[in-house]
Amino acid sequence: MMDIGRYKTWQLKLKDGWTDFRVKSVKVQGKGLIAKLDGVSDRNQAEALAGADIAIAPELLPRLPKGEFYWRDLIGMQVVTREGIELGEVEQMLETGANDVMVLKGERERLVPYIFEQVVLEVDPEARRITVDWDPEF
Repeated sequence: MMDIGRYKTWQLKLKDGWTDFRVKSVKVQGKGLIAKLDGVSDRNQAEALAGADIAIAPELLPRLPKGEFYWRDLIGMQVVTREGIELGEVEQMLETGANDVMVLKGERERLVPYIFEQVVLEVDPEARRITVDWDPEF
């Protein structure tokens, strides 16, 4: 887990969309976090936020070394085989423990492991394309 506690502003995904919250304090408890947020002063307000997705504004994230990508950078990229067969567009990424998985949306849904150099041969951010060594029948 990234050290999300070092960021002073979080974006939480609520029913109405993403909302910014100023972070007062954060501590890890088990597999979760306990955070004090500005404007959240009672238990009912806090419970309403439990389980919400947390994001950090992209401009606050550190630059990654060449060849590394945030998941958000991969979403929407076209995925093609080394032979040029289109498999679909990255709709989302999944963390499975063993390796990350791209969920592709095309003529059908495909799950393709994001294993660099074995499955993922090239990520071209300018062309918004990922080239993979993958059987289109899978």
